[in-house]
Amino acid sequence: MWMFSCLLLGPILAQGEDPSVANGELTPPDLPFPPMPSKAVVGPTLADSVNSWPPKRKPLKEDAPNILLIMNDDVGYGAPETFGGPIHTPTLSKVAQHGVSYNRFHTTAICSPTRAFLLTGRNSHNVGAGQITEAASGFPGYTGTIPKSAATLAKVLSGYGYDTAAFGKWHNTPVDDLMKSGPFDQYPTGLGFSYFYGFLAGETSQYNPRLYENTNPIEPPRKPEEGYHLTEDMADQAIKFIRANRALTPDRPFFIYFAPGGAHGPHHVHKEWADKYKGKFDMGWEKLRNITFEKQKAMGWIPNSTKLTPIDPTMVKWKEIPEEQRAFQLRLMEVYAGYLEHTDTQDGKVVEELERQGLFNNTLIIYVLGDNGASAEGIHGTIDELLAENALPSAYQQQMEVLNRDFGGLDALGSQHVDKMYHSSWAWALDTPFKSTKLVAAHFGGMRTPMVMSWPKVIKHDPTPRSQFHHVCDIAPTIYEAVGVQFPTRVEGAKQMPLDGVSMVYTWNNVSVKERKSAQYFEVMGSRGVYKDGWFASVFGPRIPWAEANETRMREWNPDTDVWELYDLTRDFSQAEDLAKEMPDQVAKMKQIFLMEATANKVLPIGAGLYTIYYHPEEGPHSPLTEWKLYEGLTRIAESNAPGFHSGQNSLATIDVEISANASGVLYCVGGTAGVVASSTRLKQKSTATSPNPRLPCSLEPERSR
Repeated sequence: MWMFSCLLLGPILAQGEDPSVANGELTPPDLPFPPMPSKAVVGPTLADSVNSWPPKRKPLKEDAPNILLIMNDDVGYGAPETFGGPIHTPTLSKVAQHGVSYNRFHTTAICSPTRAFLLTGRNSHNVGAGQITEAASGFPGYTGTIPKSAATLAKVLSGYGYDTAAFGKWHNTPVDDLMKSGPFDQYPTGLGFSYFYGFLAGETSQYNPRLYENTNPIEPPRKPEEGYHLTEDMADQAIKFIRANRALTPDRPFFIYFAPGGAHGPHHVHKEWADKYKGKFDMGWEKLRNITFEKQKAMGWIPNSTKLTPIDPTMVKWKEIPEEQRAFQLRLMEVYAGYLEHTDTQDGKVVEELERQGLFNNTLIIYVLGDNGASAEGIHGTIDELLAENALPSAYQQQMEVLNRDFGGLDALGSQHVDKMYHSSWAWALDTPFKSTKLVAAHFGGMRTPMVMSWPKVIKHDPTPRSQFHHVCDIAPTIYEAVGVQFPTRVEGAKQMPLDGVSMVYTWNNVSVKERKSAQYFEVMGSRGVYKDGWFASVFGPRIPWAEANETRMREWNPDTDVWELYDLTRDFSQAEDLAKEMPDQVAKMKQIFLMEATANKVLPIGAGLYTIYYHPEEGPHSPLTEWKLYEGLTRIAESNAPGFHSGQNSLATIDVEISANASGVLYCVGGTAGVVASSTRLKQKSTATSPNPRLPCSLEPERSR
């Protein structure tokens, strides 16, 4: 009879070598383990002594699995071809065809909190990650600093003997730590990863990325003109890590966190990838959504009883797009589709290396398609996402004038010259069959994502999707149970808070088993919800992500007067029927459950995630300096530690410089291409220049927050 090998193994810690084994019972250990006793004999002289190396502690069995954890960025539930969508995702399909898939798996609706959930196994507010790091505040659930009491997967697994590495987007380091002098305890290497290659912010250019290797800022190994693309580079680096592990430490399993940052904006991909999708979206977003919905039902990915939710009244319909603008909107979507396929293909290069090395069968692969739903932050479609995110005018005619005059027309979309984002209604279509998008914690469009797991040695392939309600905080407990490690009571002296997640191992070979997760809260900037035993109650919140301006809503918002929605998820897969008016008692019960969860997990006060990003930006993370003395060669200063070049704020730059005859060049530059702000001048000796009043928040290091 086939059984889980992890259950057959029992505790994989070696008896007699682990101090946590007492009286035949296994108790959670402290990490690091104490040293093994030496058998060396020490006498007065070498002739009287016997050399003996202390035995190496072996807390893992030899067949402990390797672990590959993949998570892409800003991808909707209805995007992948694997599960009925329009975009080719061969790697997602490959992993699913060797394992099992989950159609009721959830993230948060925003970047940093999802990653904190994922890496710690605790609720994000509970570890200070209730908001993106750039918008942190002093409220306990929003500090942007993961406490020592919440050791990450990497920290725990490395303590048990795993080689650990992270590649790609991080977005969990406090922005005021982004200095060459540190501190580095909140960098990936400070939180358990022995190696890191990627970027620390929420996004970066795929052609000119602001790269880090471990704690060191580095420049890309090649130029865009030489064919460089960041996601390809990260796949190559991950492959090098695997090969180094096999060559030098084949006795150690590895844990790789591969989070490339695609398909978050800016949507950057080489033209040939976007060209694959020419004409594929000409029907517009409503019809695309209908096609995807029928495919999802036909393949059994969603229940046949699922209802397709309608377009929100505040969203733009395809028929409202003027004919002369449609080529622009279609190309924006074609580029996104090519970018997602390209990202999934790079994920696949890492999987292919496992096959080449003969490691695939004993590697637990967990592929989370997106850290949240598709993003509506492009609003009406833009060649510069920061224009849209800052609610600045970006009329179609102006954008096309710039594209045609400076960059060669629509073919520039996807290139290094523009930081494009598609129309928000494409995001809605890619979140089929749900309502809303990224940044909304009330509807599953923002936070339900396909997830697949494979481990051929242990998990028997089954094409029927698992429909138990689970969350990204359940990944860490799943890995701990799969590997067989005991979660430590202390790590490096810090007492550990309990895990909030629930292991999913019980679902691997039993598709109909009763779910073990009874409750989970959700919250993003005042948008919120709570799940309890099949019921879901939620509030949309003050911000409409796809609206150009939210000033009035934000100014007048009072969470005490928010209107709650109620859904019976046992009958309503897509949140199509709001039962709040019919069942006020159940609403009241769910509101109380949310309040208890919010109190226990440091979510309060409601709206704290808006405090520094909207209500009091002057109290957000920033340098305490009011005057900077910068020297030649000083580069890569992060926005939070740089002079505050912001709209409505004047800055004076006094430059003392000796200039040779006929010299020209940049004296200082603020921001990257997307910032549309740079100061480049030919100045006389000891001249003074006053900066322009920039249109956008920008930085000496052009990394952005979402």
